[in-house]
Amino acid sequence: MRADGRPGDVHVANRNMDIHHGLNGDRRVDVERADHSRIVAERGARGYVQHPFLFHGREFGHRTYFRNGRFYDRFYDRYAFHGVFVDGYMPAAYFAPAFYGWVYNPWTAPVPYAWGFAGNPWYGYYGFYFAPYPVYASASLWLTDYLVSQSLAADYQARVEAGAVQPPAMAPTGQVVLTPEVKQLISQEVQRQVALENQEAQQTALHRDIDPASSGIARMLMDNVQHVFVVGQNLDVVDEGSGAECAIGEGDVLQLAHAPSANATAGDMVVLTSKGGTECHRGSTVAVGLADLQNMQNHMRETIDQGMNDLKNNQAKGIPAVPGSAQAMPVKADFVAQAPPADPNAASEISAQWKEADLAEREVLSQPPPAPATTAAGSAPAAPPKTVAVGQTVDDVTGVLGQPKSVVDLGAKKIYVYPDMKITFNNGKVSNVQ
Repeated sequence: MRADGRPGDVHVANRNMDIHHGLNGDRRVDVERADHSRIVAERGARGYVQHPFLFHGREFGHRTYFRNGRFYDRFYDRYAFHGVFVDGYMPAAYFAPAFYGWVYNPWTAPVPYAWGFAGNPWYGYYGFYFAPYPVYASASLWLTDYLVSQSLAADYQARVEAGAVQPPAMAPTGQVVLTPEVKQLISQEVQRQVALENQEAQQTALHRDIDPASSGIARMLMDNVQHVFVVGQNLDVVDEGSGAECAIGEGDVLQLAHAPSANATAGDMVVLTSKGGTECHRGSTVAVGLADLQNMQNHMRETIDQGMNDLKNNQAKGIPAVPGSAQAMPVKADFVAQAPPADPNAASEISAQWKEADLAEREVLSQPPPAPATTAAGSAPAAPPKTVAVGQTVDDVTGVLGQPKSVVDLGAKKIYVYPDMKITFNNGKVSNVQ
């Protein structure tokens, strides 16, 4: 429970269901079924259904997404990093090497480009936060604005569908929050991701397996580069300065502070941009779980792929023409042939799971709290109280209280249950004590 009496996390053991209520009013329902398929439902009637399959002895997942009234599917390769299992995005097909070169390198001359979203409600809503470039000298700069605009548009649409559109914030100085300097960092990251996919494309053409760790955050967090991440879904994280929870939202930008230690299950990230409200302050350092960081990289790569497809198909009018050598047919990844089909019932399954979560949550919250412990008459005086504070690590707490009676594992968030106390850890640090 949060300090205001509202639920933060609900774990329903007999349904293998986790429900998270975000600081910004968001809700996410995550269920793993008996056949190891997975359903994730989010506000705004969106989410996905994932079905696992094996390819060359490795576990892949085929997700069918339903968002904004349309379906699309993606593939992921599961791997372990620092003892945490994460799902790394794997393209179903790759462009020709010459196309990646055209995307990576500067164009002959900068070109003006009109996006056409100036009249869209999301653009006005986030006018304090984002403004596109007036001209583009390279595809990486165009893809930067594509990535950010797609993220903000998706966030606004989810707010509308959930009835959660609040009055927009205002820029204090007239300058947008997402500065040219931060966008330049994103553009450099886009180039790195394009170069990475070009390497994967060459391996795929030779029917060689892709190393998911090398293509995911396992390499990014250890290569001595302060990578940037564009947030692809709303998250609650811990501000390492204050030890308090705060939110990061779709379209926010984070930068890696330093490589994680050998046993870390989270990365320390500096908040480069913030939209205000319940969101973490710009410049603060927050702990983000490894699985969430992988999801951010997935979001970046998936959206870049969408943007490159638009560029290749000349849907981005006014952009320089793609050279003929880059127009070759995409090469399909070998694992696709082994994958189960997209789930035709994804929308109804997501909707049903959302409703089931309503019922399950009411059942859990209606249960009476446990009775307080009593002390027998004539017993010895109580020992001095044991102190647990926000910001302490798991080792700090177990050093004071010993091992818990049970642990509720919610991924990056874990709840240690003691006879007279419940302690919530977010990415390995205490965020709440009850």
